[in-house]
Amino acid sequence: MKPSYQVPLTEIRLEHDVLKSRFIATLAPAFSIDEARAFMARIRKEFADASHNVPVYIIGGGNTVTEYFSDDGEPSGTSGRPALAVLRGSGLGDAVLVITRYFGGTLLGTGGLVKAYTEAAQLVVNTVGRGQRISVHVAMLAIPYNLLERIRLLMPRFHGEILGEDFAADITLTLQFPVDEYDAFQLALRELSAGKLQVEVIETKEMIVSM
Repeated sequence: MKPSYQVPLTEIRLEHDVLKSRFIATLAPAFSIDEARAFMARIRKEFADASHNVPVYIIGGGNTVTEYFSDDGEPSGTSGRPALAVLRGSGLGDAVLVITRYFGGTLLGTGGLVKAYTEAAQLVVNTVGRGQRISVHVAMLAIPYNLLERIRLLMPRFHGEILGEDFAADITLTLQFPVDEYDAFQLALRELSAGKLQVEVIETKEMIVSM
């Protein structure tokens, strides 16, 4: 399986307190700008009474990304930019982060704000479970009964899984495996069946796999 950029597996929320100011960092996967904006709007609504809701996102990964940040009323450069720097340096893509601040009554100063927002971002980035976004084929394969166990043993070699087994005159399997493994899997299948078997791809989609 070829490596791809990493994405958050789930939404995560952690809190960081600095001189009675509360910094609540919420990180989630987002696979489009619209998804990121919807997430940001949800957090702003949830914490409507907060002093600030500082949003950042990176949509895409590797060399093809769309980035966004806002200071949401904090002094320029003290919140959104350092949070985005943490996200950018994390290796994550398709990720959106909102850091909510409840002011604690003590001014932190420019340097203190940068440090606090950086640390809040690092908390969730370093804790969240990570996965990879990959393309997979869902395919059908009809096999004789005597090959079932051999096919079951074959699938893990190609990072694949059997999604369903339908028993009739033959066995019809629903399979899923990474697109990158397609040619190698077909070759192994031909060798196993003396050239008689071939999978029929019925769907190609993207999914997240745990690392």
